[in-house]
Amino acid sequence: MAKLWANLASVLGKVAPTIPFMARRSCSSTRQIIMKAEGGKYAITLNRPDVLNALTLQMINELFLLLKRINEDRTTKLVILKGAGQRAFCAGGDLKALAEASRKEAKLTEVLFRDEYRLNHLIGTLRVPFVALIDGIVMGGGVGLSVHSLFRVATRRTTFAMPETAIGFFPDVGGSYFLPRLAGRLGTFLGLTGTRLTGRDVYDAGIATHFVNAEEMGQLEEDLMKNEEVNDATSIRNVLERYHAKGCNQPHDFVLSPHLKRIDVAFSADRMEEVLRRLRDDRSNWATDCIAQLERMSPTSLKVTLKEMKLGSALSFEECFKMEYRLSQRIVRRHDFYEGVRSVLIDKDGNPSWSPRTLAQVNDESLNDYFSPLPPEKELQFD
Repeated sequence: MAKLWANLASVLGKVAPTIPFMARRSCSSTRQIIMKAEGGKYAITLNRPDVLNALTLQMINELFLLLKRINEDRTTKLVILKGAGQRAFCAGGDLKALAEASRKEAKLTEVLFRDEYRLNHLIGTLRVPFVALIDGIVMGGGVGLSVHSLFRVATRRTTFAMPETAIGFFPDVGGSYFLPRLAGRLGTFLGLTGTRLTGRDVYDAGIATHFVNAEEMGQLEEDLMKNEEVNDATSIRNVLERYHAKGCNQPHDFVLSPHLKRIDVAFSADRMEEVLRRLRDDRSNWATDCIAQLERMSPTSLKVTLKEMKLGSALSFEECFKMEYRLSQRIVRRHDFYEGVRSVLIDKDGNPSWSPRTLAQVNDESLNDYFSPLPPEKELQFD
C-alpha cells in the first residue's frame, strides 16, 4: 500500500506544480497545443512534456474550439491526438490549484468542469474519425481526452489509472459511462480501487482498441497522415490492425485474468459494505490486498463512485456527464477533497483523515444529496 501511495504522489506531483487551471487564459511563450495539418488530416499534440502534458483551462478551451472547427469541415478525414515526449499522453490537471480555486470562488470550478466535460463529450460525438495515441501515462483528465475516441492506441509505455477515490474525488470525465461498460464488473473495480494497468493490459481491459510496439508509433502516425488511401474509419482501422498484429505477436495473459470472477462477485454488490463483506468471505491474498486498498480510500468517494457506476450503466453518454457535473460541483467543496489533495500532493504522508471516517457514517440521505439536481441555470448544458 505504501508503494501505491508513493506512485500516486509521484505521478500527480509532477502535475501539481503547474500553473493553475484558471490562470492560463493568455498566450504563453510556449505553445501548449501544436497542430499539424495535411490534406484534411490533423495531428494535434499536447505540448507540456515537463509536467506530463497536464491540462490547463487554456488547453481545454483551445482544443474544444479547434475540434469543433475541424469537425464542421466536411473535408476532414482524420484527427490524431498525442502527448509530447514519451513519458505521458496526459496525466490530468493541476489538482492542487483546483482545490485552492474551489475554496475561493465557486464560479471557477463551474467553468472548469463545464468546459472540460463539454470537450470530453465533443470527442465522444465527433463526426470525423479520432485516434488517441495513448503512449505513456494517461490518468484523470487525460482519460477524458482519449477513452471516448473511436480509436485508442496503447503501447508498452502506457499506464492507465483512475485514482480519484484516493483524493476524495470520483472517476469523472465520462468515467460513469465507459467504466460500467467494460467486461463484467472490471470498470467498477478499477474506479473504486484506482488500480493501475500498464502496457498490453490496457488493451486487454478494453480501454484501448489497439496495442502497438512503442518503437513503431512514429511510423504509424506517418502512415495515417501521409497515405492518401487512409481517408475514412475503415481504412484507418485497417492500418491500425496491421500494426496491432505486430504488437500482439507474443503470448500475453491479462494481469487481472486470475481475479475476474472474484471481481464480478464482489463488485456486483449494491452497497460498499457488501462489497467488503464479499471480499472478506473470499479469503484469498488478492482479496485481502483489495480490502486494504479500499480501506485507504475516502468512504464518501467510495459510496459516490459505486452509485455513480450503477446509475451510469443505464444512462446515455450525455446524461452521464450531466450527473458527473452535479457531483463535481458538490464534492470539490467538501472536506475529503482538500484532505485527499493534502495527503497525496502537499504533505505526501499517505495518511488522510477522512470525514466521515467510516462507510457506515455516509448515510443514504447525504449520498443522495450529491446526485440531486442543481438549479436549472447551473446544470451542464451542451450546444
